[in-house]
Amino acid sequence: MEIESGSYQNIVKKESWRTVLTLAFQSLGVVYGDLSISPLYVYKSTFAEDIHHSESNEEIFGVLSFIFWTITLVPLLKYVFIVLRADDNGEGGTFALYSLLCRHARVNSLPSCQLADEQLLEYKTDSIGSPQSGFAASLKSTLEKHGVLQKILLVLALIGTCMVIGDGVLTPAISVFSAVSGVELSMSKEHHKYIEVPAACIILIGLFALQHYGTHRVGFLFAPVILLWLMCISAIGVYNIFHWNPHVYQALSPYYMYTFLKKTQSRGWMSLGGILLCITGSEAMFADLGHFSQLSIKIAFTSLVYPSLILAYMGQAAYLSQHHVIETEYNIGFYVSVPEKLRWPVLVIAILAAVVGSQAIITGTFSIIKQCSALGCFPKVKIVHTSSKIHGQIYIPEINWILMILCLAVTIGFRDTKRLGNASGLAVITVMLVTTCLMSLVIVLCWHKSVFFAIAFVVFFGTIEALYFSASLIKFLEGAWVPIALSFCFLLSMCTWHYGTFKRYEYDVQNKVSVNWLLSLGQTLGIARVRGLGLIHTELVSGVPAIFSHFVTNLPAFHQVLVFLCIKSVPVPHVRPEERFLVGRIGPKEYRIYRCIVRYGYRDVHKDDFEFEGDLVCSIAEFIRTEAANATAAETNGEEDDRMSVVGTCSTYMQGMEDHYESDVDDPDKPGTSEIRSPKPKKKSKSKVKKRVRFVVPETPKIEKETRQELMELTEAREGGVAYIMGNAYMKAKQGSGLVKRLAINVCYEFLRRNTRGPRNMLTSPHASTLEVGMIYHV
Repeated sequence: MEIESGSYQNIVKKESWRTVLTLAFQSLGVVYGDLSISPLYVYKSTFAEDIHHSESNEEIFGVLSFIFWTITLVPLLKYVFIVLRADDNGEGGTFALYSLLCRHARVNSLPSCQLADEQLLEYKTDSIGSPQSGFAASLKSTLEKHGVLQKILLVLALIGTCMVIGDGVLTPAISVFSAVSGVELSMSKEHHKYIEVPAACIILIGLFALQHYGTHRVGFLFAPVILLWLMCISAIGVYNIFHWNPHVYQALSPYYMYTFLKKTQSRGWMSLGGILLCITGSEAMFADLGHFSQLSIKIAFTSLVYPSLILAYMGQAAYLSQHHVIETEYNIGFYVSVPEKLRWPVLVIAILAAVVGSQAIITGTFSIIKQCSALGCFPKVKIVHTSSKIHGQIYIPEINWILMILCLAVTIGFRDTKRLGNASGLAVITVMLVTTCLMSLVIVLCWHKSVFFAIAFVVFFGTIEALYFSASLIKFLEGAWVPIALSFCFLLSMCTWHYGTFKRYEYDVQNKVSVNWLLSLGQTLGIARVRGLGLIHTELVSGVPAIFSHFVTNLPAFHQVLVFLCIKSVPVPHVRPEERFLVGRIGPKEYRIYRCIVRYGYRDVHKDDFEFEGDLVCSIAEFIRTEAANATAAETNGEEDDRMSVVGTCSTYMQGMEDHYESDVDDPDKPGTSEIRSPKPKKKSKSKVKKRVRFVVPETPKIEKETRQELMELTEAREGGVAYIMGNAYMKAKQGSGLVKRLAINVCYEFLRRNTRGPRNMLTSPHASTLEVGMIYHV
């Protein structure tokens, strides 16, 4: 037994390591595409104007020393060894840090939060260190008490998000343009200036035009392309080191940074904006953590990406240290250090690598916008899932075309890597500064580490990043204004949408109808109850929305079964299927009124209407069956029953229901209490088969007559048709409101609401079954 057990453990261990290495290989194409192509433009951007390559080589060695220590301290030390540990149930990125803080300090931007949400398995507040110290407890209390600090924290997270979106505009432009710039060495000046920009624009248009197909169709090529590119630049680097200057390794000493700044002074400080580009894409290691694992990302970076980049930069420095006068307009750059016979093959590989790196940041932009939209900080947009197997592969049409137009605009407008580099550098370093600030709070509040450790973290990495930030900001008029302008526009839209959404929810809470009023109408609610199932969509987690009273006042008829449906997001990345639904009852059983709260994480995939309807009705049926089986139902006395039961999707309890039935009845073919029957297609076809849910109530004394009757009515209502009733609110500022509020609500918010998706699209309800009730909200 011991031998068999040991061999089994070895097999599992081998399989797990095989999985980790496979993920590490796949992460090359998704995570490290942007970081790997940085050698294309770092030296060219650094020596563009501020400093010049001299015979003493102090500039080139100083730049190499800065590049080496920047890559070592920021991506390797900060992200690989510290930041990657601050995952939110396996997810990373700016909003993952904000989500962690929301749960640990009860700082939540979502107004519809409930205590029941804290019982979710994913809503864990496990910490690394010991219990909170006095300072951590006081910091937590201060954040919870002061709404201004909560808003500042939210705005800080949004600034980082907006800069990521700005990077999604600038990274494809500078990557593709730098890759295409290699044709300069093979053409005359008169010809290449007419080739570069059109070629870059054609590649960018093709890149964005193919987004709707999804990266999974060509994703298997991403990792091999980046692997080939890293092997290529490292091999060229090793060749240049041994052929031109084997002693270039001495420039890795920090002493050369001191001599560089001593000689160049302010001009050297301004050139740091170009050196900064060597860590472009480092944030992707944390942002794309949800697609891989910490160990796989660490292995890929430390064993392949990091040494390849260092060899590439050392090789370029070795070549340039022996070539001080270059007789081309290209001056200092990547392609000039490539052996002449290899330039065309390397050019092709570089263009492919640039496309892969651009694809990674575009996909990351789609993902972070989806997270912002789920947390109520971005207008509702159409989200298309391009892969049914790979989680996170999404496409947002509106954002895709906006990014393409902006990307083409900066490419045509700047037409050189210098200003593109200035713009991209500021966006990158701003995101890193935001991550540093949020991480300091995570260290204290979530990890329960000493405040001195958090201060040391901020001071050490914050000083490095502040130095680069100042060098980038000084180039405001030379391109750095672009990410600031883009981020300001996106931040204004996000803040306006969040403010309008909060005001709308506040109005709903203040004007909700009392449950006592609803129950006082009697069993028929004072109106005609017709056959069918009515789903009243609301943002409220308690009470009756105003749209319902508005509807029944003008049309005194409604369905035999009413469900007040609330679809909300919670500050966790995923909600497990067994915890998806919260189901409760409003009023006595004979009223047939239920409340159902559907909870999604900010990275969860919303189901289509047919599958969602099935899960919804299944959850209500399971609630009815469980309530009767446990004998916990009590007669209400005119008040809403606040007790809500956690019910999963159909797949989570179907097996349990079958087992329960088989233990009671001998006939195995007889359906259970709330059994789902899906018609089995005879043959697989290309068209998607729509599942229809059907409930069959068995004739068995195990189910009480009253419960059987309720299940029967639910079945009849489902078969009679489902109607979606949704509110379409028009927001207007109250009379006497200030100018800023009138502009925010009447102009900005209403413009965003009319030009983005409504709740009907978010619920993916069929058009023929949807009824929108219009109301004017004076906020």
